[in-house]
Amino acid sequence: MSPVDVCCLLFICVLVCCWELAGCYASGKVTKVCGSMEPHHRGTVETTPSPYSLETNTSTFSPTDRIQVILSGTSYFKGFLIEARDAADQSSSSAVGTFTLTNPQRTQLLTCNKHQGSAVSHTGDVSQREVVVTWTAPTNASSQVQFFVTVVVHYSKFWVKLPGPIIYQHGVPPLPPQSDSTPPPVHTSTASILPGPFTIAGCGQTKSCMSDPPGCDPTKDPHCFFLSMLTDGPDKTSVVFELSGPAEGYVSFALSWDRWMGNDDVYMCVKDGARVSVSAAFVSGQTHPEDESQSALSSVSWQLADGVIQCRFRRPVKLANQEAARYDLDQEYFLFVASGYAEHGLVWKHSLQPLISTHRKVITGPPEVLTGFRSPIIMKMHGALMLVAWMLTGSVGTFIASFYKSDWPNHSLLGQKIWFQVHRGLMVLTVTLTVVGFCLPFFYRKGWSKHAGVHPYLGCCVLALSLIQPIMAVIRPSPDSSRRYIFNWAHWGVGSVTEIIAVAAMFLGTSQSSLLLPQPLATHILIGYVTWLSSFRVLLLVHKYLYIKNSALVSDDTLGILCDQSLQGSLNSFIKSLLLSVVALGNAGLLLALLSFIAEI
Repeated sequence: MSPVDVCCLLFICVLVCCWELAGCYASGKVTKVCGSMEPHHRGTVETTPSPYSLETNTSTFSPTDRIQVILSGTSYFKGFLIEARDAADQSSSSAVGTFTLTNPQRTQLLTCNKHQGSAVSHTGDVSQREVVVTWTAPTNASSQVQFFVTVVVHYSKFWVKLPGPIIYQHGVPPLPPQSDSTPPPVHTSTASILPGPFTIAGCGQTKSCMSDPPGCDPTKDPHCFFLSMLTDGPDKTSVVFELSGPAEGYVSFALSWDRWMGNDDVYMCVKDGARVSVSAAFVSGQTHPEDESQSALSSVSWQLADGVIQCRFRRPVKLANQEAARYDLDQEYFLFVASGYAEHGLVWKHSLQPLISTHRKVITGPPEVLTGFRSPIIMKMHGALMLVAWMLTGSVGTFIASFYKSDWPNHSLLGQKIWFQVHRGLMVLTVTLTVVGFCLPFFYRKGWSKHAGVHPYLGCCVLALSLIQPIMAVIRPSPDSSRRYIFNWAHWGVGSVTEIIAVAAMFLGTSQSSLLLPQPLATHILIGYVTWLSSFRVLLLVHKYLYIKNSALVSDDTLGILCDQSLQGSLNSFIKSLLLSVVALGNAGLLLALLSFIAEI
């Protein structure tokens, strides 16, 4: 059984779940837009001539006939939705007939209006230039049926409900040509360019503000994340938001009932080429924002310069029923500020842990300067416990076992040699800290985070090997047993591997989004720790080798003549004790430097 399996068995009580980031409808599950055929993407519907078309292999049909439908184009596309509608009833949004797939790897059937197989969409975001499906006419088919398609090139470029061919039942005269079949564009709020960067003037007096680093000024600091809220308008019925921050693609903030991502009202400023798109959305879980809209926003303006995105907009305190996903602003919420990468207007997982306000804030309440944090206390405790365990107690404990077994021979502690009692006490403390520290991320994430990379797997290995060590110690043979050497080598080998993996986990842990320590300074401190500890290990290994070699060269007669052997032994023990103190103090100093970083996050 692998260490990971052992770890899972030991902590079967921990709920493990996956957090999978998905692009907006990248899976093609677009049943909720069957009626409008409009993707819930940011941007406007393309009104330029489409390079895509629908074709059928016949212009007439009879009930139950099977007709081939082909979507093709002169350029690639990633998403699509094909439906058939009653051509005689232009107001109907119900799909008719059923489709059959010819390529299940690239296409899938959808259930629209409780009619199974009445539409076809993509299964992923793989680019393609042609889709072929088969449509079966229903037994009660209308006299004229028209096919429609929505085609998505990328997130912000799409054509909606492109009209396709009309097919007729045998004997039915064709419809007169339509004068204009171009779908109306989706209306969006008009944005203007900001006259200048935001300012912290008025924070805590006329408007509420939250920034990271605390107190930073967006007019002077290009690395400043800044959010402000000003209640404005007649009778204080609206709020003006200002959002600014350095980002590769977007900055956003959310109103949340708690400190967990999910069921949040989100507002996003997204770089789309040389412009910034501002929209509202809703996040139901740890997924891509849903139901993006600009209808609730007004007085939108933005600025994009030197990698800094800034946007300002106004939103009513209360909204009509059609905006039910938006939260009323006269309630108190935790505030989240996040940023990350965007491509063609599509936002991806935030690159940093969101900045979360320390307490709930009534958006329309009195102005105040809010503070926030990026790393939750529970994750700070995880990092602190693991660093203490493997930079201090664990490293000093193994150091003593490696080089101090022959020291203090005439002293004992609780009936055992001093080195053994100290080693055992430190390692028991190390295992305890490791177990507690290991559990904390599971409590925070409520399961397993697949986005943490290799770090959690290394943590599982460290935990499993740490628990194996005391089990081996309990069942070890007696000192005079012929099999004792097996335990000695196994105990040393497992301990060494555990310490190496723990160091690797610490290096990876400093760059985790939930506990991101200052880089590259944190990495340099860990490099210093490894160099510091390795230097003393090499020094004592050389000393051990020379001491044994010199002892072997001294004859028994010489030992009898030399009267100062005990003095030399005491001096040697004193020097080694001094070295142990220096090692422990050095480890503690480097540890405190990292702990101070954790406290400041």
